[in-house]
Amino acid sequence: MTRVLVVDDEPQLVRALVINLRARHYDVDAAPDGAAALRLAAAHQPDVVLLDLSLPDMDGAQVIRGLRGWTRVPIIVLSARHASKEKVQALDAGADDYVTKPFGMDELLARLRAAVRRAEPGAAGPADQAVVVTDSFTVDLVAKKVRSGGADVRLTPTEWHLLEVLVRNPGRLVTQTQLLQEVWGPTYRSETNYLRVYLAQLRRKLEPDPSRPRHLITEPGMGYRFEP
Repeated sequence: MTRVLVVDDEPQLVRALVINLRARHYDVDAAPDGAAALRLAAAHQPDVVLLDLSLPDMDGAQVIRGLRGWTRVPIIVLSARHASKEKVQALDAGADDYVTKPFGMDELLARLRAAVRRAEPGAAGPADQAVVVTDSFTVDLVAKKVRSGGADVRLTPTEWHLLEVLVRNPGRLVTQTQLLQEVWGPTYRSETNYLRVYLAQLRRKLEPDPSRPRHLITEPGMGYRFEP
């Protein structure tokens, strides 16, 4: 049974989450602050963590860094903070996803299921597959080729590297900083115009309707997400 650790100091929200998760046959632990969260995580080894950023004893980003010191458990941030900077800080600290309060329970549960699937031992995600297939195009990660409509799509080395990073992180929000450093190098942190230009080029080559992308999604102010 999948074990979820809920970390939040709002009793009503915690109660709602616990009821909904247990009704769907999850095991649930709840912590009201960061210190308790780190203790419970070490003791019970959760399969996924739902974490509020505003905790009474420490910032949620500190909890993320504490967890990332010893585990790769999926962390989904739940927060009323709307500033892109704070969201990016949480993601850069090691969070896997970010859901803004108030949120729909169905959306949260879908994000949770996706995070758990990606983390399952032996799960065959795009990071492990030689070929990733979408409705619009196919990516061969070994041959480093892309096909669409039965024909090869010519990509520049930079376009390919950018696409590869996104494809290897399906459904996960990859921050602008992560992409810049991965594709262009560690000294690139603020050249977000590079990403806009190259993502636009990729969409023109791969998306049926580049103005309404289905696979290469922008999360405004934060980063990009590949949806298979």
